[in-house]
Amino acid sequence: MLAWQREVIDAIYALTSDGERRHRTAVLGIARKNGKTQLAAALALYHLCADPRDSAPEVVCAANTREQARILFREAARMVRMSPLLAKICTVHRDRITCHATGGVFVTVSADAGLQQGLNPSFVVMDEYAQAKNSDLFDALTLGSAQRRSPLFLVISTAGPYPDGPFAELIDHGNLCATGEVDDTSFWSRWYGVRPGMTVDHTDPAVWERCNPSWSIMNRKDFESSVKRTPEPNFRMYRLNEFIRGGSAWLPHGAWSKLARPGELFAPGDVIVVGVDAAWRNDSTAIVGVRLRDLHVQVLGHWEAPRGDPHWRTPIHDVMERVRDVCRTYSVREVAADPAWFSVQAQMLSDEGLPIVEFPNSVVRMVPATHAAYTSIVDGLVTHSGQPELARHIGNAVLKTDSRGERITKESATSRRHIDLAVAFVMALYRAYLHREERPVDGFLLNGDPWNDIENDDTW
Repeated sequence: MLAWQREVIDAIYALTSDGERRHRTAVLGIARKNGKTQLAAALALYHLCADPRDSAPEVVCAANTREQARILFREAARMVRMSPLLAKICTVHRDRITCHATGGVFVTVSADAGLQQGLNPSFVVMDEYAQAKNSDLFDALTLGSAQRRSPLFLVISTAGPYPDGPFAELIDHGNLCATGEVDDTSFWSRWYGVRPGMTVDHTDPAVWERCNPSWSIMNRKDFESSVKRTPEPNFRMYRLNEFIRGGSAWLPHGAWSKLARPGELFAPGDVIVVGVDAAWRNDSTAIVGVRLRDLHVQVLGHWEAPRGDPHWRTPIHDVMERVRDVCRTYSVREVAADPAWFSVQAQMLSDEGLPIVEFPNSVVRMVPATHAAYTSIVDGLVTHSGQPELARHIGNAVLKTDSRGERITKESATSRRHIDLAVAFVMALYRAYLHREERPVDGFLLNGDPWNDIENDDTW
């Protein structure tokens, strides 16, 4: 057994202080040919033959296609036949393995055979889940174990072509748990490979080794050959375990994290500029501040639609009250707000005397703002409070380049990877620079005359 496999097993089967299994769902992302099928088959046989927590175990190997499900089944059958002990207590049938010692059964199911209702699994292996377009099969299986004492669901897959698919959602959930944004101790995940936001040279052997924990037993010459003849997206996906997204990462890997100053927060009375990027539903609303004296960045408000809740709406009155509170607490030079979904509220706040400035999220503004933010980050001119939600939104942002310039955007119009905090940060930082230089152009007050350069503003 390899070291990484032992570490994964120890983590998946960790116990609470009262001896119960800590995790109900375990997600493992790893590149192909690292032995994940063998690991999953071995764990499936453990649950079939030796796990004492549920009687008459029902072990299910699930995949998107019958053939994919059969791959793991064949590996488990091979292990039974090669082990005198397992061969004594188990019988391998054409489509199942039964264990006479526990009364358990090992079966395979697939998405292309229709939903599987009526099962009562004690252990489920979901193989190559990144190839699934929806979560129907996974949901049907995980919701069928209510009568089990300690069910476990193992999702094991290499990155796939659906960066917003159900497997990617599980990975995102694991990242939220790891950063503390979500409290879910029943969920465990580990990712071996290229993480979102990382930029790597896919031809570098050192990268191959870092992305493949079983490198010590892998064939380097095979990598050298396949990198020359395999299309780059496929090599990155299958050999480096990298989701192929709809754009290039905005920042170099690690550029944002090294600027973190955890615990460094604004003090009451600090002079700041605020950026607001609002939404109506199924998205995110962000309030980000930048302190003028040192360009320190802090999230001041954030509301995000919960996954799977189509009825969620932004609590707009809470957003407005938070803007008021920020202006009461700090010396706010201006609040730069994208008027999309916030124009009426911005006018109301302006009528109250708040320094609201419209800053539409348009190409003509976001191109220079994106450039200023990128330069400031890579040159180490800004710091931030280390808030994980801002890091996540910045990591979600991709760079769009065309004849009009470069600016950050979502990877696709339908992507559920929010970037609103990144947009609010870019807006606030750009306006902060203008205030530091005492030339607040390219914006206009809602009440009163525009500052200047109105003729160059494409909204007039």
